[in-house]
Amino acid sequence: MLEYKGYRAEVEFDDSVRAFVGYVIDTRDQITFQATSVDELEVEFRRSVDDYLEWCKSDGVDPDKPYSGNLVLRIPEALHRELAHAAADAGASLNSYISHQLQKTTRKPS
Repeated sequence: MLEYKGYRAEVEFDDSVRAFVGYVIDTRDQITFQATSVDELEVEFRRSVDDYLEWCKSDGVDPDKPYSGNLVLRIPEALHRELAHAAADAGASLNSYISHQLQKTTRKPS
């Protein structure tokens, strides 16, 4: 997995063109690149991201970011109520309570 300026890419080898083809993931905009060597692949990935960001700047468009920090989540009403009560009992907002609980479950043990 390649990563640059918060953007990540997946790479496949395309036999038909005998080249590596990369796709920036987690964004609605299509950012692609290709290369014939691993070293060139990283250069082309970075160039594609930089070109995309420059295009956004010149067109006055906000670049699509891989993750905005906003998450729309549909949950059962009863769970929503239980979480709201637990957040109130903890003296926290519902958002910060859920964020804290999720962080506890996704952190790797040291």
